[in-house]
Amino acid sequence: MIAKTAEDFEKLKEIGRICGKIRDELVSRTQAGITTKELDDLAGRLFEEEGAESAPKSIYDFPGFTCISVNGAVAHGIPDDYVIQEGDLVNIDVSGSKDGYFADTGISFVTGKGHPVLQTVCDVAKEAFEAGLTHVKPGGYTSALGKAVQETAKQNGLTIIKNLTGHGIGRSIHEKPDHIFNYYSKWDDVKMKDGMVIAFEPFISTKEEEVFLGEDGWTFLTEESFVAQYEHTIIVTKNGPVITTR
Repeated sequence: MIAKTAEDFEKLKEIGRICGKIRDELVSRTQAGITTKELDDLAGRLFEEEGAESAPKSIYDFPGFTCISVNGAVAHGIPDDYVIQEGDLVNIDVSGSKDGYFADTGISFVTGKGHPVLQTVCDVAKEAFEAGLTHVKPGGYTSALGKAVQETAKQNGLTIIKNLTGHGIGRSIHEKPDHIFNYYSKWDDVKMKDGMVIAFEPFISTKEEEVFLGEDGWTFLTEESFVAQYEHTIIVTKNGPVITTR
C-alpha cells in the first residue's frame, strides 16, 4: 500500500508496535525446556490482549498464531511439542493485523550458548538488513536492497536464500511489490514511492541458496545449511525509512 494519511501512519505504527512487542516477548521467553507450542500460545494471548489478529491464522488458516522455525527449518515452522534445546537456532516470525492494517517481523537467534557459526549467521542477517535499509527511499529501486544483502553475505563468506523474498504489505499481509529479492535482480524490480510499505527480510545461509517445502505443506527447510532471517515492516518516506516493528 501507499500510506497517505495521518491515520494510515498511526494505524501502521500501532500494528507494528504490537507485532514487535510479541516478537520480543517470545524471544525473551525462549530458553531450553520450553516448547514452541507454549511460545505460540503466549503469542495468541498477547494478540487478544491487544485487540489484534494473527495474520497467518486469520488469512491462511495456518496452524499457529506465529511461525516458529528451529535449526534446519527456515521459515513457516508450525509450533508444536518440540522442546527448545540449548544452542538451538530459532526463528520467530510474527505478523498480524488490527483495524485493517498489517505488519510483519521476524528474527533468528541462538538459544543460550550455541555454535559460533550460528551466531555469525544471525549477526550477518541483521547487518544485511541494515545495509539494505540505507537504500530504502523514494525513487530508489528494490534491486538495490537485494544487492546490498548479497554483497554483505559474500563479504562474510556466506550466501543468501534466493527463493524466499520480502514483499509489499499494509492493507493485506502480501501486496505489491510481490518480491524484494535478497540478491541483485532487475526482474520484477520496483521503483519505491513515498509512503510505500514493505516487509524487508534478508535470509542469510551458511551454504545452500534455496529452501524446499516440507511434508507438512508449510515449513521451508534446507538439506544441510543453517539460515537466519531478520525482518521488519518499513514505510518508505522522503524523510527516511520508518520502521514500524522496531
